Amino acid sequence: MADDCFGHPRLAALYDPLDPDRSDLDAYLQMAETLEARRVLDIGCGTGVFALLLADRGIEVVGIDPAQASVDVARSKPGSERVHWICGDAAALPPLHVDLATMTANVAQAIADPETWQKTLRAAYEALRSGGHLVFETRDPAGRVWEEWTRENSYRVTDIPGLGSVESWVQLIDVSWPLVAFRWTYAFAADGQVLTSDSTLRFRERDEIDADLVARGYVVEEVRDAPDRPGGEFVFLARRP
Repeated sequence: MADDCFGHPRLAALYDPLDPDRSDLDAYLQMAETLEARRVLDIGCGTGVFALLLADRGIEVVGIDPAQASVDVARSKPGSERVHWICGDAAALPPLHVDLATMTANVAQAIADPETWQKTLRAAYEALRSGGHLVFETRDPAGRVWEEWTRENSYRVTDIPGLGSVESWVQLIDVSWPLVAFRWTYAFAADGQVLTSDSTLRFRERDEIDADLVARGYVVEEVRDAPDRPGGEFVFLARRP
């Protein structure tokens, strides 16, 4: 089930305005270009930002996400007809033959259940053509980034056209290694409504991810640094032989 920040219609509408800087996607666009990908599967496509950037470049894109509200936002955007949107998890994928599969931002870590993680890796493998690549990022646990997830560090007020002023902040709920749980709170000035969304991320060690990929038949070609979070993330580039 999708977290409320993605699955609740009012919160899904906030996602892009609260996170307008998506320069983190530049590295993925560059990899798609370098790999000469013409068909891409965007797993955990959310509100469709990356899928639509790819489509703008003439790439055939399938975007899949379990949150109906987020997919609805994606479908409402200009140019969305160029993307094939699917609401569901990786098990809902039709037969595909893509050059590249991606999981941007927190997608890989948000798949916290080990069985679902293995199913996702398998589904991505089956969707790739021979020689196709899977690319995703995950935070390095050594960075202990969750220690910064406090109201003091995250509180802000954002004026959003058509929605009004929205207060938002995050607070750590629990660390039960390797799971880290946190809660986002959103307060709407327009009507006083306060909504919360609880999320859990799984922090995987690099060796663990290597082993998972190899077990699913991938060849791990490279583990890169993330340009937007230097020293804080692993970016995996794995190939289906």
